[in-house]
Amino acid sequence: MARVLICDTVAQDALDAIRKGGHEVVEKVGMSVDELMETAPQFDALVVRGATKVRKPVLEVAAKGNLKLIVRGGVGLDNIDLDDAAALGISVQNTPAASSVAVAELAMAHLLACSRFLGPANCTMKNGEWNKKAYGKGKELWNSTLGLIGFGRISKEVAKRAKAFGMNVIFFDPFIDDEEGARKVDLDTLCKESDFISLHIPHNKETHYLLDAPQFDMMKDGVIVVNCARGGTVNEAALLEAMKSGKVFAAGVDVYEEEPAKGNILAEYEKTVATPHIGAGSAAASKRVGAEVARKINEFFE
Repeated sequence: MARVLICDTVAQDALDAIRKGGHEVVEKVGMSVDELMETAPQFDALVVRGATKVRKPVLEVAAKGNLKLIVRGGVGLDNIDLDDAAALGISVQNTPAASSVAVAELAMAHLLACSRFLGPANCTMKNGEWNKKAYGKGKELWNSTLGLIGFGRISKEVAKRAKAFGMNVIFFDPFIDDEEGARKVDLDTLCKESDFISLHIPHNKETHYLLDAPQFDMMKDGVIVVNCARGGTVNEAALLEAMKSGKVFAAGVDVYEEEPAKGNILAEYEKTVATPHIGAGSAAASKRVGAEVARKINEFFE
């Protein structure tokens, strides 16, 4: 039997499945770093989502105790110091397939919302205004070019949906070859050819500010940029300036350099459609993520 510490909210079905596997489950959501350092060594496994950060000091303390496994419910692993975990003999696993569709659908929602002024039109309608002329010159997805930065699971789901809208799909990903229905290009070509750009990459040293002022300068006038991947992959200040200049028509943003993004100027700008990091936040995705978390724990400790 393993002791499993639930650090972030997980579906009740998943907790039941872990217990059914013969393991003890303890929920302590919202712990401070000090609380996590004190508590983690007492457990064999940690379950986290995006909120809990498992950095080197936590790992070092936990490794001296019982910790053998960390399961990240979701895709991104940037909230866990992977190299340090590996050096300490702690296995880190995630659930990359479980939330792919949910994130892809949110990216498509942002593309559509940015194209047709859905954010400001909704707000002004609720204020009793009828701004038909102001919001009557939107963009169409049909017959346009979508540039996908990164071409992993989520990005491929976006590509499927974009093709259904009649979009031409190109992608930049140094680790993936050409795919059926999508053309591989370098980053400069993607910036120059795309009418819409959507990011689907992790945040690390190589991808930090992958879209910055030089990339915005080479884009088409009136491009739409969507980021449902990770904060820090786009220079928020540069994106804001590009919207103010008219280079970028609108931006759909679900992730930020600092989260929670309270008082974030980019999120508050009138041309930004902003959501609070809800890419994987569908009921169905939460169930799939929870089921995958439970499966990984039960298999690891068999």
